[in-house]
Amino acid sequence: MTAIAPIELPDVQAGAERRGVALEAVGVTGLRYPIAVALPAGGRQQTICEAELTVPLAATTRGTHMSRFIEALHEHRDELSPAGVLALSRSVSERLGGLGARVELRFPLFVERAAPVTDEPALLTIDCVLAAAVTGGEPTAVQVGLRAPVTSLCPCSKEIADYSAHSQRGHLTIAAVDGAWATGGAGLWPQDLLTICDEAGSAPIYPLLKRPDERHVTMLAYDRPAFVEDLVRDVAVALRADKRVQAFTVEAVNQESIHDHQAVARVSWRRA
Repeated sequence: MTAIAPIELPDVQAGAERRGVALEAVGVTGLRYPIAVALPAGGRQQTICEAELTVPLAATTRGTHMSRFIEALHEHRDELSPAGVLALSRSVSERLGGLGARVELRFPLFVERAAPVTDEPALLTIDCVLAAAVTGGEPTAVQVGLRAPVTSLCPCSKEIADYSAHSQRGHLTIAAVDGAWATGGAGLWPQDLLTICDEAGSAPIYPLLKRPDERHVTMLAYDRPAFVEDLVRDVAVALRADKRVQAFTVEAVNQESIHDHQAVARVSWRRA
């Protein structure tokens, strides 16, 4: 095999730009990559993320260097956490001109959850989001989010029916802006948000249920009916009480069991 002689190649991306339009974000998106996510109690879990990494682009520069985004993610792939994503965003900014950067990683985590009566363990999937942004060298935001399943039993159905009540599986989606990670403190983890979701629903979702567990969950939900509006409000109250949370968006969607539609409720909030 003939060796290719090294030659000087032009840096087209770094060329001059004359149209005078600065860009808010350029980079890579839809990038699937294996990562290791740190767990609150220690240890790591291997998973795969879909990543978006961007930087602003000056009006005088034609393009960015796409390979450097991949290099940064590859170097940080085994140390990802809310703080780790913030470190990744700083690294991206430094590699690409220091004007700032934003990183967003979406990935599944598998949480071991024991059945409520038999204590049989199995893995529950939660869809997580970790995102961070820096402006220059300074952090501006760390976002922690997840989409988690819950059981919701209809209060109206329970009230008007002679017996029984219809229930549905719902999903709570939370995007919380955390102020602690950016200042070096201990901030929120996705698992913290899962606890809030479990407490808001009529009953948690379990990946494995034996008959005694199913009886327990069914009766628990019957004793704790909740509209989709109740789910969102309860989560909002819990997040507003947490001083680390600077802003949030919460959405609940119930997959209705007796209707040909879904029910939705949504709220956003920012600390004054």
